[in-house]
Amino acid sequence: MTLLQDGALTAAFDGASAAYDRLVGANPGYHRQLRRSARRLALPDGGEGLRVLDLGCGTGASTAALLAAAPRAEITAVDASAGMLERAAAKTWPENVTFAHTPAEDLERAGVRGPFDAVFAAYLVRNLTDPDGVLTGVRRLLRPGGRLAVHEYALSGARRHRLVWTAVCRSVIIPAGSLGPGGADLYRHLWRSVLEFDTAPELAQRLTAAGFDLVRTVPVPGWEYGILHTLLARAPRRAGYET
Repeated sequence: MTLLQDGALTAAFDGASAAYDRLVGANPGYHRQLRRSARRLALPDGGEGLRVLDLGCGTGASTAALLAAAPRAEITAVDASAGMLERAAAKTWPENVTFAHTPAEDLERAGVRGPFDAVFAAYLVRNLTDPDGVLTGVRRLLRPGGRLAVHEYALSGARRHRLVWTAVCRSVIIPAGSLGPGGADLYRHLWRSVLEFDTAPELAQRLTAAGFDLVRTVPVPGWEYGILHTLLARAPRRAGYET
């Protein structure tokens, strides 16, 4: 199948938004792994005095994970899908969480400006038409020494992990998604997008090419081991990268 792009992908997320929380909630590790990646940002003092960007917040699961890891941070959560963002904003949030409707490629036009102390990007990078451009923009949004955590389905490269991902998608994710609003197109896209995107080592190289340093890749435990990774990186402290 041809992967969905830009407006078509956004429309697919809009159409699936009403049932999205229910579907991802069927994965018992979904929220736990998001919290794990958010904690790996290692933000000090509960995020006191820090600005954090949740890039591609969806229905707010990643925002909740950030809030659990850094309850005193000022969190700005953005998403390109109006439907997903509406679901997120309708939930109960403290005053230090705000939402903005914007694609990752056009943050400044929506008034989302740095510097941020940290950026969390969950299940976003592989769905971008221009991931390199967005990652370079993210690096510029971070203060020197600011932290990035990319929580992403990026396969290890081992054949067995490709087989596990395909088996889960064909037997569980796509059939379940087909029962909800919007049908199965989005979930077929998500299956193929993982297979056709970077492996975890390739994604780490992409972060380095975008100007980040201290890049490292950390797996998660459970059935998603070798399939889902946290990639951690830092905006360089050296001159020439400041915003």
